[in-house]
Amino acid sequence: MKKIWKVVKTPLKIVITIALIYVVFQKIDFNQLKGLYLTSNLFYIFLALLAYFFSQVVSSWRLLSFLKSIGIDASFDFNFKLYLLGLFYNIYGGIGGDGYKIYLLRKRFQKRTRRIVFAILLDRVSGLWAIGFLFAILILMIPRIEIPWYIILPALAMGTMSYYVVLQKFFKEYNTNFIQAHAKAIAVQSLQLLSVMCILFSQNFSGKFSPYLFSFLVSSIAAIVPIGAFGFGTREYVMIHISEVFDMKESLAVFVTFTFSILSTLVALSGLWFVYRSKEFEPLPSEEEAEDFENEADKSIVESPD
Repeated sequence: MKKIWKVVKTPLKIVITIALIYVVFQKIDFNQLKGLYLTSNLFYIFLALLAYFFSQVVSSWRLLSFLKSIGIDASFDFNFKLYLLGLFYNIYGGIGGDGYKIYLLRKRFQKRTRRIVFAILLDRVSGLWAIGFLFAILILMIPRIEIPWYIILPALAMGTMSYYVVLQKFFKEYNTNFIQAHAKAIAVQSLQLLSVMCILFSQNFSGKFSPYLFSFLVSSIAAIVPIGAFGFGTREYVMIHISEVFDMKESLAVFVTFTFSILSTLVALSGLWFVYRSKEFEPLPSEEEAEDFENEADKSIVESPD
């Protein structure tokens, strides 16, 4: 069964992506979307690419905070290159980039696989917290969402405090850089929102940004579930449905997420250099070796009492 799943997983993702994109194009005028691309200001698209690239620079820096908390004294340069390699394997390969990062960090720094996995997992959790933080800010800027500030702000404060207490109680070792790691998490998501704004600016957009930014964050959470291929389809499917709620232009909403997916894929492809040209991480593990490390990590998390 496992071998069959490995064979069918990627084709299945491609089929799901095609199906999602098909549904999206049933709801928008393809010629309108085509027109948006033909009239885009490439200068702002380039700025969007830069904003996303720097979000990944900060994201790798955030991960470094968690790695240093468990004694992995990696340089920023090494960690960023490893991060780019992981991004590439997130769009290519059967197990995703985390398996390769776990393998290479374990091999180089001789730390328990379980500790590295938790560092990567909590890095992701900090990103979700940052999305929640920005959600709260954007809700205050959207009158249609009728939740008063005196509910939102206390809820945000209480949620953050509860989150910190849980980390301090169960993951204290990883929580030594809480403020700096979560400030970086906000910076990552803010740079991605800036990327979205630049994409909107490429269409001479002069309306309200907050509905598009809020919807983009919703689509970002949906995109965490890896049901599609190469990051396409899921964001667009979510965006097209949310656009009806906020009276956004459907073709523009899809243009934003589709363009963002293209830009993020371009940045991820830069990791290809470390697969075929760079000797920094040689020898790279086979997919089976990296997958064995992920399985070992999963098993140790279940079995280990500490």
